[in-house]
Amino acid sequence: MIDLSQIKTEYQKVLEELKQIESSSDWKKVGKLKKEKEIYEKIIETQKHLEKIDEEIKEVKKILITGKEAELISLAQEEEKNLLERKTSLENDLKKTSKKFNGEGNDPKSIIVEIRAGAGGEEAALFAYDLFNMYSKYSEMKNWQVKTLNSHRTELGGYKEISFQISGTEAFSKIKHEAGVHRVQRIPTTDKQGRIHTSTASVAVLAKPTQKQIQVRTEDLQIDTYRSSGPGGQNVNKRETAIRITHIPTGIVVASQNERNQLQNKENALSILQAKLLVQQEEKATEKLGTKRKDQIGQAKRSEKIRTYNFPQSRITDHRIKKTWHNLQEIMEGNLDKVIDELQEL
Repeated sequence: MIDLSQIKTEYQKVLEELKQIESSSDWKKVGKLKKEKEIYEKIIETQKHLEKIDEEIKEVKKILITGKEAELISLAQEEEKNLLERKTSLENDLKKTSKKFNGEGNDPKSIIVEIRAGAGGEEAALFAYDLFNMYSKYSEMKNWQVKTLNSHRTELGGYKEISFQISGTEAFSKIKHEAGVHRVQRIPTTDKQGRIHTSTASVAVLAKPTQKQIQVRTEDLQIDTYRSSGPGGQNVNKRETAIRITHIPTGIVVASQNERNQLQNKENALSILQAKLLVQQEEKATEKLGTKRKDQIGQAKRSEKIRTYNFPQSRITDHRIKKTWHNLQEIMEGNLDKVIDELQEL
């Protein structure tokens, strides 16, 4: 619960501090204070609206109890319904804003998503492509930027694996619950007998750390170069622009081959490495605390089946919340909000 008196006290402190440093050249501090000011103002304003709505609901209830005319009672019932809907909406807004106040809104600006084909051969690779396409379209709807860091295509256009970066507001909070095993049930285009196949792909969601969070020493890296390859393993680049990096202390190996120059591939590979090192660091911290499940910090739980996509029946089922949605094709086109909003309540 939010202590409104505490919020007002903190708000006044921020206003005083802003007055004192309004001519300061410390833009970073000024920006931080202004952001806090906006959060406090939103909480106070939302609380005022909620109090006003509560008063209006009391008045409507009086009419429902004492009213005698059917038309008046009907109008009061409709008004009560509208007021309760507005109250729910404002309470949800307050909940989101309070997360920022409590420090829960400090999500990373960028995330790295890894999708790997699992059981099912070529059909699993095609499903991995479909998942990448779904997240790309969802990102486009949210005005997030998507950048492919590394990928391995198959002959039919699927992905054995693909790593990509998503940058944008709330990207982490909305995508983090996608980590796990995704299962698809459908008739592959290659099956002439029309049999339903079951395939899987795993998704990992990694927070992209800042330089302060993860610092990688050059002497801890073994960097190898090789030629980029395409479907079937054929070389698609005559120059050795692809990069493979081995982090010697941990044994973590990452690679990037999507860019045409070695430097960019190296930067992409380092981004993936830093994200994986952050996960490892958080895992160790979690093991010491022993109070939070590891899957709550956003890394892949590749052994845990989280969702089934059934194409013949046009439905998608999330096994964690035991909920099913229909219009599967619409969801595969990036309309994920209905699914993700439910998961954010976890």
